[in-house]
This record gives sequence, C-alpha cells and structure tokens, in this order.
Amino acid sequence: MEVAPLLSFSSSLSPLCHNRALTLTAKTSKPSNYRRLPVIRSAVSRSKKEETVETVKSHLENCHLLAAINYKGLTVKQFQDLRRTLPDTTKLVVAKNTLVFKAIEGTKWEALKPCMKGMNAWLFVQTDEIPSAIKPYRSFQKERKLEDNDFAGAVFEGKFYAPDNFKALETMPTRAEVYAKMLGALQSPAINLVSTLQAPAIEVIMVLKAYVKKLEDESNNA
Repeated sequence: MEVAPLLSFSSSLSPLCHNRALTLTAKTSKPSNYRRLPVIRSAVSRSKKEETVETVKSHLENCHLLAAINYKGLTVKQFQDLRRTLPDTTKLVVAKNTLVFKAIEGTKWEALKPCMKGMNAWLFVQTDEIPSAIKPYRSFQKERKLEDNDFAGAVFEGKFYAPDNFKALETMPTRAEVYAKMLGALQSPAINLVSTLQAPAIEVIMVLKAYVKKLEDESNNA
C-alpha cells in the first residue's frame, strides 16, 4: 500500500531549508489586530498633548506673568512641597516646551521663546502683585539650596525678562505703594503728573482705578 508523504519539497530546496522557512513564518506571524495598537497609542498620545495645550491656554487667561523654572533634578516630593507654598493665584505646571510654545505661539507670551530649551516648569501668576507671587519660589529655592534651579526667564506685559533682569520684577512696588504714589502725584503740580503718566502702563491703570474708587467713595459719603 502506497503512503502519501506528509510534506513535499521543491527540487530546489532541501528539507532543512523548508524547516527554517516554516519556523520563520511561525515566529513572525502576528495577530490580526496587531497593526491597530500603534494607531490607538498614537491617538491617546495626541489626545494628551492637546489636553496639555488647552490646560496651558486656560492658565493664561487672566495671567499677568508667565515664568519658566529649570526643574532638572527636582524630586516629586519637592514639587509637592513647592506647590503647597504657592498662593491660589499662582499655578505651577510641568509641560514640554513644544506644547507650551504651541499654546503661546502668536500671542504676547511668545516672547518667552528663549526659554524653550532644557527642562522647565511653568509658573502662571494670575495676580498683579508680582513680587509676592515670585517670593515663595525664591524662599523655597534658598531653603533647599537649589541654586541651579533658577528662573530661566519670564514675560510680563509682553516683555521678556532674562534671569539677570528678575530683580526688576521682584522689587516692583505693591499695589498699595503704587496707589499712594500715583494718587499723591495726581494731587501735585502738573510736572509730577507728567512724570507719573510715564510710569509702566499697569501702574497708570492701577492708579486710575484707585482714583475712580476714591471719587465714588467721596460721592457716597457726601
């Protein structure tokens, strides 16, 4: 009785070659849904990036100052401790430079472009009391001896401040000081008023608001 062979080989290949071909085919075969996984991961990654961009944009609403801080080497616990020292009007966000730049591109915050390198955390100051908003990080930096984790730069009123220029931000007068100075100037000779109006725009706005409030209070008390 003639028995049919289990496997047949072409005359050009030996049985050993066929065994290797079969082994390679078995090893390289993939599930039918294998190709879908990278697509799903890519979609999730893209969604997270878009969410980060929107988060940055939302923090920029009513933002007075945006600063970059070099956070290389900081631990998760240090970040948690730092966040606890910040006032409610200040937000600290860790995000990739490319995503932050995407959020600020075409806006006044684009002046922060020189900071788009290295590892940055982003400080969003949503109050016009700039010195008091910066002070908590300065204190934290000094207490923890984090000299290398300095401000990389900041944008205030559309102007870029390099690390060497931060003293100007940290020594800005408080709102009360500005009110006293500007209200006094409004009641002084014209030459003082002219010099007052040459002050930064935010100071002029603040004093005008204070002056209007003063007039309203006097009117109500009359």
